[in-house]
Order: sequence, then C-alpha cells, then structure tokens
Amino acid sequence: MRGLWIAVGVVGGLLAQAPAKRAAAPPRPAGAQSYKDLKFPALRQVEIPKVDTHTLPNGMRLYLLENHELPTVNGFALVRTGNLFDPPDKVGLAQITGTVMRTGGTTQETGDALDEKLENIAASVESSIGESSGRVSFSALKENADEVLAVFKDILTSPEFRADKLELAKTQSRSSISRRNDDPHGIAAREFDSIVYGRDNSYGWRMDYQHVNRIAREDLIAFYKRYFFPSNLMLAVYGDFSGAEMKAKLEKLFAGWTATQPAVPPFPKISAKPAAGVFLAEKADVNQTFFEIGHLGGLLNDKDFAALEVMGDILGGGFRSRLFERVRTKLGYAYSISADWGADYEHPGLFQVSGSTKSLSTSETFQVIEEEIARLRDSEVTGEELKDAKDTVLNGFVFNFDTRAKTLNRLLNYEYFGYPKDFIFQYQKAVAAVTKADILRVARERLKPKELTFVAVGKPQDFGKPLDTLGRPLVKIDLTIPEAKVEAAKADAASLAKGKALLQRVQQAVGGAERLAGVKNVMQVVEIQLAPEAGGLKVKQTNRWMAPNLFRQEMELPFGKVASFSDGATGWMKTPQGEGPLPGQALKQAQGELFRAFPRLLLSDRDPDRTVNLAGEGVVEISGKDGNVARLTVDSAGLPAKVTYLGPQGEVEEAWSDFQEEGGLKLPRKTTVSQGGRKFADATVLEVKLNTAFTPEEMRKRP
Repeated sequence: MRGLWIAVGVVGGLLAQAPAKRAAAPPRPAGAQSYKDLKFPALRQVEIPKVDTHTLPNGMRLYLLENHELPTVNGFALVRTGNLFDPPDKVGLAQITGTVMRTGGTTQETGDALDEKLENIAASVESSIGESSGRVSFSALKENADEVLAVFKDILTSPEFRADKLELAKTQSRSSISRRNDDPHGIAAREFDSIVYGRDNSYGWRMDYQHVNRIAREDLIAFYKRYFFPSNLMLAVYGDFSGAEMKAKLEKLFAGWTATQPAVPPFPKISAKPAAGVFLAEKADVNQTFFEIGHLGGLLNDKDFAALEVMGDILGGGFRSRLFERVRTKLGYAYSISADWGADYEHPGLFQVSGSTKSLSTSETFQVIEEEIARLRDSEVTGEELKDAKDTVLNGFVFNFDTRAKTLNRLLNYEYFGYPKDFIFQYQKAVAAVTKADILRVARERLKPKELTFVAVGKPQDFGKPLDTLGRPLVKIDLTIPEAKVEAAKADAASLAKGKALLQRVQQAVGGAERLAGVKNVMQVVEIQLAPEAGGLKVKQTNRWMAPNLFRQEMELPFGKVASFSDGATGWMKTPQGEGPLPGQALKQAQGELFRAFPRLLLSDRDPDRTVNLAGEGVVEISGKDGNVARLTVDSAGLPAKVTYLGPQGEVEEAWSDFQEEGGLKLPRKTTVSQGGRKFADATVLEVKLNTAFTPEEMRKRP
C-alpha cells in the first residue's frame, strides 16, 4: 500500500526426466522366495459399530458413538449448505461465512479470546463451508468436554461475524486470488473443472476480486440464518462418555435453539455439455507442461461405479498402471501421471488423467494417453491387471473405516446424501464381482474419446509438436486476473449536490479552495513505522508531487534505497537489484496515489473527470472515470478525518490527525494506516514544503 501524502512503499515445476536405464536384477539365490510367492489372508469384514441415533425436540438429529480407548470427546455438526448456494455476484460467500463463524467469535467472546481459552486446555473448535456441506467441529479432553461443548454451541448458534475478522478473511481471499496463477498444477486443475462443468454455473464459478468486494457482514448473517437451524443439521459426538448422559446434556444445551427456516432446496443440477478441444494456458516460467485430460464422470451410487473405479486404476492408478508403464517407464515423457474415474454423492465427478511432461514431448504424451484410453475400449484387460486393480481398490477401501471416527464420518455422509446404510457392503461386493467383460463394457459405454477436454499449462515455444497437430480445436485460456473495482454509491441530483456541499465545507476547513488551487507542488519527508505484523521496519520517505500528475518517491530501507517515478501513464523504479519500468501493480498504485493527492482530492468538484457524491452521513465519495474511488470521512469541524480506498490486499484506511498550518493550509502531520481491518503502519511528517522550486525534469531524473 502506498498513499501519496504519507506513502508506504511495499515494494514451477521441475523438468520431467526419463528414468535411467535399469540394470538387470541380480539372480535370486537358490531357494529364495519372490514377493509373488507371499500369501496373505483375506481381508476381514468391515465392522460397523453401533451408533445411537436420536432426534432432539428442536429437530436436530443426534448420533452418539462411545469409544473409551482414549479420554477424549470429539464431534462435528454437518449442515446442509455449501458454496453451490453462493449468489452469482458474491462467489466465495459460503467459504468466508464458514471462516468468520469461528474467527469472528460469538456474541459473548471474540474469536481471539476463544483461541486463548481453547489453547490453554488443548482443545479446538473449528468451522468451514465446502462445496456441498458446512461443518463445525470440536475436540476436547474428557475433563474439559463441558467447557468446550459450551463454546461449540455458541459458535453454532450465536456467531457474531465481527467486522475486523470479515475484513481479514476478505484480505486472505484477495491474497489467494492474486497468487492463483503461481502454481501450474493448480491452474490446470482449476481450469479443467471450470471448463468441464461450465463457467456459467456454481460448479464452474471462480471467485474474483469483485465478488469478494461485494460481500458485507449482512450477507454473512443472512447466509448463516438461512442454513444454520436445528432441523438442517446432523450432530455426531464420539469418545469417552456415557451415551445416555451425553444425550441429556446435549438436549439441555441446545434446548433454547429453536430457529426455523423453510427446507433447504436440492443442490443445483449439472447441465454441462461436452467441451471437446485443447485448452492452452501459456505460462512462460515453466519448463514442463502440466495437464488435465478427461470429461464428466459419474455418481457414487451408479450401478457401474465399482467397475469404473477398477478401470480407472488399471488405466492410471499406480506404478503398474498402463499409463505409468508406458508414459513414464517406457517412453520417459513424464515423471508423474495418474488417472481416476471421479464420482460424487449428488453430482457427477470428473474422469481425469493428470500429470506433467517434458515440454518437448507435450503433444506426444497427449497422443499416448488417447491411445491408452482407446485400448481400454478395444479389448479386455488381462487377468493379472484385473486382480491387481481389484486388490488395490479393496485394500485401500478399508482405510476409510480403520478408526471409529472415520467410520462415523462415512456413515453420516451416507445418510446426509441419502445413501442406504449398507452402501459400504454393496460397494465391496460390487468391486469383488467386477469381471474383465465389465471393464470392457463400461470403458466402451462411459469413456468418450471424442468428448475429451485437454487442458495444458506450459510454454508452447518449447513444444516439440504444436498442439494444433492433435486434430482438435485449440483454445487459448486467458489467465488475466480481473482488476479489483469499487462499486460507486448510487447517485441522484440530491446526493450529488450534498456531496459537493460537504466537500466544499472541507475546503473551507483546511484553508479555502483558492489556497488549495494555488498549490503547484508538495515535498514531504515522512517517517513510517510498520506494525509488527507488517514487518516492524522503520522507513524514511521523501515524496514529491507536482500538479497535475507527477509523483516521485525515494525510500531508505534497511537493504538499501528505492526510488520510483510516475506520470500517471508510465514510470520507472530503481532498487539495489537494478532498475526498469514501474511494474504493473506498482504503476496502478502510483495512479491511485496521484488520484488521492491531497490538494487535488479536495478540489475534485472542479475536475470534470470526477464525480463527487454523498455516500452516507459525513462521507464524500469521489470517483474518477479511470476507475479510482476514494471515500472521504469528514469530522464535526469539517476536517477530513480519513480516506478509504481499495488496495491490492483489500480496503485501505488512512486516518489523518495532528493538523498543522503550512502556507495557509491545515495539513495532517500524522497518519495511521490500516489494511483489511488491521493496523499496518504509523506515519509522521517530519517536514513539508509547498511550491518549492523543483522542475518536471528533476522529478523525472533517475538517481
């Protein structure tokens, strides 16, 4: 964040390699056994523990599972909600609501106070909202269970959604957005999901700055009230307790929570159409290609799911899979590759082949993947492939139920999504019954070679063969992150007139409009103390502004001096590491600083490219045709108390104080800067001069 008057300057993957040629294995000593000779007993049947189920008077469904092995009590509430219910103009609302439910504390205690209380007793209470469910969980030692249950109940029934924690969550979301193109694996997975599901629905939506900016505390409260009510959740508790005592305790604890809402509607249906083609996201800083290839998958309760999962394992489930053997071991194109027939409870998952390959072999790798998918459809798999894949699926399956906690979680998921209680055993029997003929049939019926979506993230200049040689449409993916924008307040003739009048009152309070208009340049020397969370550094700045659009800044930092200049359209920056054009984000910040230059900001009613509007009691909103927006809060004496605007990491507030006269104008000598609701820095003006004799050439000259 860099403000003008007291400016604060803040200034992939590894190359896939073919494996080395393997030396011949030494002969086994006579009589030695091979791993193939080892015999293992059959897997024991999964045992489902008895879970006591109850419905409390307020409609909450309760699931209790005693386990006296350890002196702990744990639990979670499963709530029918999810980001699939996000409004299209506020993508991310569910996720942020789930976060701030916990961090924002309750009506009785702040989130920070709860952190300290729970840490002192080795306990936790957490909350989150995912795609198709919300979850509030707790963990406690048996001796502290009552205290932790009380906190859990308060988070679940009376979250406060404090404004500072909302701003922090929004700042974290913006930070995540700003970094979303750093990881090429993440780009490929994100774009594949969005393309296959479609970008016009909640399965394919992507959170951007404008969505986060629109989310207000009132939205969190409304979202919470709509979905968090007793009859819309399932509460599971497991651990060292008496079931009868725990039921009575919970019934009493939640007796006062009687909120009601209409039944939650079904989750949206998927109406995606095949998106056949090759989609390329160009990324210049990688030396290999990251990819996702596939199409829509199916549901977990599909009659063929067991055969499809075994098929996916044969194709790319492990070291002995077809793709691994051919793409990595034989051809040496890729270090990692996998395949999976994805399925979900209520909507189709994704069939996808994932991995990375040497840039040079990108097109060849894609061709081999197509060939292996076609081979699955052409002839039956071998008996050994079938046995290995079935063993892998069944052996891995039991780890979903190797603890009582996992078993309880799985059982609640089955009930949450309306699956039969014996689904576990149905699935096991179905996997065991899969035949080679089943694999061939489902491959022919469910694998759609002509509908495959190819998503590649890489550097096309390094590809051996261009992607358009694959015989499929080639589409470029735009990775540009849309700029954050502030939506201006609604304006009408009355609000515009009141906004102008309030700004003119500010002009008079600081010394008059004509004196402001007479300021042609400003020089400041500023000392800035960053907050501990921002690094705790002390920075000295010299800032120069010349009307209308020249800005120069020089900073003395522990690691050296940094200087920058901008005329609003271009600029340069010099650091100890070198010099060059002002980077895009820094240039945008400089443009914002010029927009908020103190004399110019206060004379915005004289600028035909700016709109001055009343945005609330004592608040003037100033918006420019260039998209910059600043809100000026005015105190009772007419002085500007603070300015707020949108920075790279969220809302920035500069609170002004200690106004002193200079050249007939009252100017602030101290500023407290906050970002995302948290203090960022304190700044003090050591020296200020108006209308000194420096020239545009001196402003532009590089040190």
